[in-house]
Amino acid sequence: MSYIIDRRLNGKNKSSVNRQRFLRRYRNHIKKAVSDAVKQRSITDLESGSEITIPSRDLSEPVFHHGPGGVNTRVFPGNKEFVPGDEIQRPRGGGAGGGGGKASNSGEGEDEFVFQIDRDEFLEFLFEDLELPHMVKKQLADSSDYKTVQAGFTNQGNPERLNIVRSLRGAHARRIALSGSSRRQIKALEREKAELLEQPADDARDIRLADIDEELELLRAKVSRMPFLDTFDLKFNNLIKTPVPSSKAVMFCVMDVSGSMTQSIKDMAKRFFLLLYMFLKRAYKRIDVVFIRHHTQAKEVDEEEFFYSRETGGTIVSSAIALTAEVIEARYPPGDWNIYVAQASDGDNWDGDSDACRDLLLERIMPKVQYFSYVEITTGEHQNLWFEYERVREAFPDVFAMEKIETVGDIYPVFRELFSRREQRTG
Repeated sequence: MSYIIDRRLNGKNKSSVNRQRFLRRYRNHIKKAVSDAVKQRSITDLESGSEITIPSRDLSEPVFHHGPGGVNTRVFPGNKEFVPGDEIQRPRGGGAGGGGGKASNSGEGEDEFVFQIDRDEFLEFLFEDLELPHMVKKQLADSSDYKTVQAGFTNQGNPERLNIVRSLRGAHARRIALSGSSRRQIKALEREKAELLEQPADDARDIRLADIDEELELLRAKVSRMPFLDTFDLKFNNLIKTPVPSSKAVMFCVMDVSGSMTQSIKDMAKRFFLLLYMFLKRAYKRIDVVFIRHHTQAKEVDEEEFFYSRETGGTIVSSAIALTAEVIEARYPPGDWNIYVAQASDGDNWDGDSDACRDLLLERIMPKVQYFSYVEITTGEHQNLWFEYERVREAFPDVFAMEKIETVGDIYPVFRELFSRREQRTG
């Protein structure tokens, strides 16, 4: 048997390169494990990473071995316990391999390979192929992020910014330009001298040769006095600060906390928004999150009150839609901000108020937002709010999306459907 050993070192003698190669190879297994973890664990515990299990049958590695043919001589060690025809007993404790399964008369088994992925790797697989739909660059006002870029060259600067290649190139061009006429004269005199040396010797030729030698000496001395590098030739990199182009986005999280929203429904809504909040923080550096909760009245609150306040009451959804429109008009002009709205509700609403929600969306919200996602959390039939929102979706099919959540296991699939990449949804 021949063994091939790869002894190439990783960067700084670490195994990070091999780990990334391993994660790429078993991406499908890891993505499935991450999806299962979302269903089995609380959303608030997702940032702690996860344990990934891969069956050993999927860990096969390519090997080099000798092909058939030729003459092979093998010597097997003998034993004092067995003779041909004996049956080998099973290992104690169950089947061979399989990690402690039930007893089996099979002599084959497989162990599973288990490894841990950290927080960043978990979130990368969790939010892979997701984005805020229709994300476009808006005008960047009062940007505090700048980067230094090179903008040509200058004749003055710090020594560490000296561009050696540019300076030598300029010096060479200067020497050619200033000594060009002298060099041409030197070449002409050398040609004339060569022609005179081929002619028969006489007094006139000798006098001319002496004059040529004197002129050549003066011209060569003039060329040699020209400096190889002059201060005028020095070129320095010119560095300037420019604002970093980026996008400003705001996400409105609107949640119903009325009496019809049971505690289990509220918990699913909270998990959806927590998942959304984690995604936004990871996807974009510059983003505002506005939390609006409502029953009969809507109120803008902070994150703590949004998720954990016990306030409850009736249901008037239009109060939250109206407050969202007011906040947009007061603080987030559409010309400067990418505006996204996510709403969670059980769909139940006060009679006649759903029409007002539809009108508010069509007139004050949808023309200004990049995307509006609505999730209805209920196990029953769709409520009146859903049917009014369907009319909004018909008017804005590319901007308005709505899905239904029945169980905790639906949260992540619905989230991926709402925020999957645009080309994947339409393709």
